[in-house]
Amino acid sequence: MTVRLTGAEALALRMTSLLLRPHPTARPESVAEVVEWFGAMQAQDAASGLWSLGVRLPGRTQDDVRAALERREALRTWPMRGTVHLVPPRDARWMLAVTGVRVLAGATTRRAQLGLTEADADRAADVLGEALAGGGRLTRAECLATLRAAGLDIGGQRGYHLLWYASQRGVTCIAPHVGTEQTFALLDEWAPDPRRPERDEALGVLAHRYVRGHGPVTRHDLARWTGLTVTDATRGIAVAGDALAPVEVDGVPAVVDAALLDAPRAPVDDVHTLPGFDEYLLGYKDRTLMLDPAHANAVVPGNNGIFQATVVRGGRTVGIWKRTVGKRAVTVTVRQLTPFDAALRARVESALTGYAGFLGLPLRLTW
Repeated sequence: MTVRLTGAEALALRMTSLLLRPHPTARPESVAEVVEWFGAMQAQDAASGLWSLGVRLPGRTQDDVRAALERREALRTWPMRGTVHLVPPRDARWMLAVTGVRVLAGATTRRAQLGLTEADADRAADVLGEALAGGGRLTRAECLATLRAAGLDIGGQRGYHLLWYASQRGVTCIAPHVGTEQTFALLDEWAPDPRRPERDEALGVLAHRYVRGHGPVTRHDLARWTGLTVTDATRGIAVAGDALAPVEVDGVPAVVDAALLDAPRAPVDDVHTLPGFDEYLLGYKDRTLMLDPAHANAVVPGNNGIFQATVVRGGRTVGIWKRTVGKRAVTVTVRQLTPFDAALRARVESALTGYAGFLGLPLRLTW
């Protein structure tokens, strides 16, 4: 029997799926467990990726999260939609194979625009593979210098494309920063024991993890998140089977983690200060449950793909914030999208104090 949900009830369940409220069956206690829960977490901005983990692991500091990434509890690569995500190391290779094939197919046009050939891209991957062999780790600048020394043109956006291609093909992955520098390593060395599911099983795993970490969602949400076709998304939901349950959200068919059917659906007046590139907004095709369309341009100015950090109350976006990290403090400026009374200001300040504590710095707050 299909459970019927109001938008408010669906939003309450989504906040639980996103691990922003207590979950009835899951208590992830490590970076590895949080990333495994979601299957993949948006991480194109490294600082946002760290806080996405920190907000779901209360009491952990940025140094704690960085240490977990150095222990290879998760790694960054380009598995879906041509953007960087944190993924479980053992799943990186099959995710690249299943979700990256359409992106790779589309890269031919981009290479033509850049004046590169497929042979150039394959040679770059080989050059980086040789340079990183044996436990090597090179910064982005060192990788580009290595490609230039091999006679490859890295001018303009060509260097970025060649670095992306090497990771998309499963040769390299993005290792944690050294200081402020992005670094690269060999995927085979950072994930030496990869899982190898058959394609159908892989689609089912993707569907289950996505719904578990975001639901209730539609198959179109899943297709957008993975970059797969709606046909593949539908197949994945079917393969996931009884782990997922059908629901209707204001009359629209959707699915949710079956374990959430008995979870609380009442509104909760909680406050979060989330990073810009967080699954809270990026994980959905339709964001209207969380974001008033009137505020969309403030959160994503010009619809250019650059998301502002958000203030979230009761699951809804009510403000944005920007931060400047200094040596002695982190300065945060909050812009209200809906009116804040004194009590809400105090709660937002408390949430941002938690963020400053994550960084190990005092907070300087302006409105």
